Amino acid sequence: MDTPTANLIQIMQDRVATLQEAGDPNEALHAATAMIDKCQQMLGPDLDTIDAFATALELRTQILLKLGRNEESAEDAKQAIDQLDNRPDRLAQMGRLHAVLGAAYDAQARPDKATESWRKAVEYFEKHDPPLSLDVASMVNNLGFLAKANGDLDTAEDHFLKALEIMHANLGQKHEETAAVSNNLGAVYLAAGYLEQAREMHMMALETRRELFGESHPDTAQSHNNLALALLETGDRAWARRHFEKALASFESLGVAYADDLEAVASNYCDFLKAEGEENLSQVIAGRVRELLETN
Repeated sequence: MDTPTANLIQIMQDRVATLQEAGDPNEALHAATAMIDKCQQMLGPDLDTIDAFATALELRTQILLKLGRNEESAEDAKQAIDQLDNRPDRLAQMGRLHAVLGAAYDAQARPDKATESWRKAVEYFEKHDPPLSLDVASMVNNLGFLAKANGDLDTAEDHFLKALEIMHANLGQKHEETAAVSNNLGAVYLAAGYLEQAREMHMMALETRRELFGESHPDTAQSHNNLALALLETGDRAWARRHFEKALASFESLGVAYADDLEAVASNYCDFLKAEGEENLSQVIAGRVRELLETN
């Protein structure tokens, strides 16, 4: 590839990045398509033109995914993967492409294909020298969600444990990604009936999120709710009540943007109150939440 053409492609790539950072995915899509057209025009047997074409496709597949155009995203990813043809010098890019492909399949509700793609992504990230550990953690975390949704709690636990080990080693306990995986593992343990372990995982997630985000944050609020559910199962009903109240107060303050979370937490808390014989308070809270959502 001649220098002027290489410079033009770099300029186009920079423009795509600038438009994405500016929150303009539709214009970024046009820019990425123009870059693909130029790279395809110059495409030859040399690695430089192949790499440029695959990179342009990778950029567009990510944009299409954000726009919800999942089938088109998958097609771009597959084309880029075919161009790179398992090259050992492009392991990181192959991993990223399979990761995006898995996300596109997941968005299409094709869990088998998503699982296959994310497993391939793990293979490429692990083959990289040095291994791309945090990317591996992200993929096995995704695989954990799919396994849990499929009712395979043992496999989900294995995936989340691997993700947690990597996150803890690379980021430490007091990191939002570590807390997220702790939360995911807590949900698996609760579903599997490992109640003390569920309680501990949700407690760890809450402690980190409180420290990082404070109380008025949706992740902290969600951890209060999840811990409350675990505490109910271990018989700590008074403590569970306090965490339900904190979760509800936080989501009420966050407003309609978190309507689904607010309704879910309110439902959990109202069920708890009914079980405690506090039907009137349950109705008051349900009415308050309903009014909040209707007036926004």
